[in-house]
Amino acid sequence: MENVWDYPRPPALEPVAKPLRIIFAGRLIAATDAAFRVLETSHPPVYYLPPAAFTGCRLERASGGSVCEWKGAAVYWSIAADGKRAERVAWSYPDPAPAYAALRDHLAVYAGAMDQCFVGDEAVTPQPGGFYGGWITSDLIGPFKGVPGSMGW
Repeated sequence: MENVWDYPRPPALEPVAKPLRIIFAGRLIAATDAAFRVLETSHPPVYYLPPAAFTGCRLERASGGSVCEWKGAAVYWSIAADGKRAERVAWSYPDPAPAYAALRDHLAVYAGAMDQCFVGDEAVTPQPGGFYGGWITSDLIGPFKGVPGSMGW
C-alpha cells in the first residue's frame, strides 16, 4: 500500500513497473511498458506515456496551456478515434524543467475522459475534481486532493 501523504513535494518522478493501457471509443488507443509516474503529496500518481504508445488514435494539439511550478509549461491535446473526439484530455511538457526532463513530450491523460485506463490489469478510478489527472488504484491510501473541501490543501 502507498499513502499519497508520504509522496514528496516537490514531486518525485519514477519509471512505472507495470504496463499501461488506455481504451477510448471502444478500442485500445495506447499501450506501453515504458511510462513514468509523478508522485506528489496528496495526489494519486499521474502517469505519462511516450508518444509512440498512442497508436490507435489521433492526437491533435488543443488550444491553451498551463504552468506547473515544478515541471514547467504544459500544452494540451485532444484525442480522436473512430469518429469520437475528446477535447483537451491530455497534456505534455515539450520543454520540462531539468528535474523532469524524462517527461519531455510524454502525455498524461485524464482517465475520466476515457472509456477505461489500466495500470497492469487494474482499471483505475479518476482522481476527483475536474483539474487533477491522477489515476487511483487499489494500492493507494488517501484522502486525495480534489475531493470536496480539499481546495486549500
